Amino acid sequence: MAPSLTRAERMAGGIWGLLVGDALGVPYEFAPPRTIPPFDRIEMEPPRGFHRAHLGVEPGTWSDDGSQALCLLSSLLERGRMDPGDLMGRLCRWLRDGYLAVDHDVFDVGLQTRRALERYLEGRPLMECAPRGEWSNGGGALMRVLPLALWHEGADGDLIADAMLQSSITHGHVRSGLCCALYCLWARGILSGASLPWVEAMDKLEARFPPGTPERLEYDGRIHPRDPDPARGTGHVVDTLLTAVQAVEAGSYEAVVRAAIQFGNDTDTTACVAGGIAGLRDGVQAIPARWLASLRGKDLVEPLLQAFLSR
Repeated sequence: MAPSLTRAERMAGGIWGLLVGDALGVPYEFAPPRTIPPFDRIEMEPPRGFHRAHLGVEPGTWSDDGSQALCLLSSLLERGRMDPGDLMGRLCRWLRDGYLAVDHDVFDVGLQTRRALERYLEGRPLMECAPRGEWSNGGGALMRVLPLALWHEGADGDLIADAMLQSSITHGHVRSGLCCALYCLWARGILSGASLPWVEAMDKLEARFPPGTPERLEYDGRIHPRDPDPARGTGHVVDTLLTAVQAVEAGSYEAVVRAAIQFGNDTDTTACVAGGIAGLRDGVQAIPARWLASLRGKDLVEPLLQAFLSR
């Protein structure tokens, strides 16, 4: 971690870092790890001969991950609080109209998110829209939550509650909410200069949910971040979070997002989640200039980021 960075440089790094990581991962999505190009050849434009995902999407385009994160940032700026109804409305605008999507093109939508948004558009009450079953634990709420951690100025308990609330409108299982809360605490620790931000995040979440509570039973039995399973780039929320934790150990921002992509499969989300943390840790100047230059849709981001940093 670079201690001389300003808070604004870190926060800008977090937002740009998640968007660049997402865009970098888009062409490699769904590819098994064995087919991912060598580490030093992972670029916005994949090597010739690689069978890329989303053939009609130009290199440098973020996916649903980035758009939904910007929806959350926009909502927080306008409402001044975590407003789940406002966020849901923006997510529906994204799905229907391409709000905060590059070229208004919605080319990738998670199954659980789509189901929740469609239920809301059909008139179902907000808190009854999200799938809540065991098999409804994709990473769709985790991938968008970083702006909440950067914006939030309340106590840790309030941040935990808001992180779980923002998850609940599309991913209603407690596991997703806990992963979102843990990620937000990790980001908060980096932003505040904690010496061991991931360890301190676990400590804080465990203190909030003592042994015997339903949340702690889920945390210990299904997430177990102190003794994680081998990292995997699947779309499962626990795999996404813990794989990002491992990827962040790779070194520089560039190394982190490439390492995340090498896990394969849900490459855009893993690189988005890891890239947001690496950008927050190292600041915006650590993101390779060639990747920032090739990122499309910057005109959508810059007004939001300027408003956010000038609060």
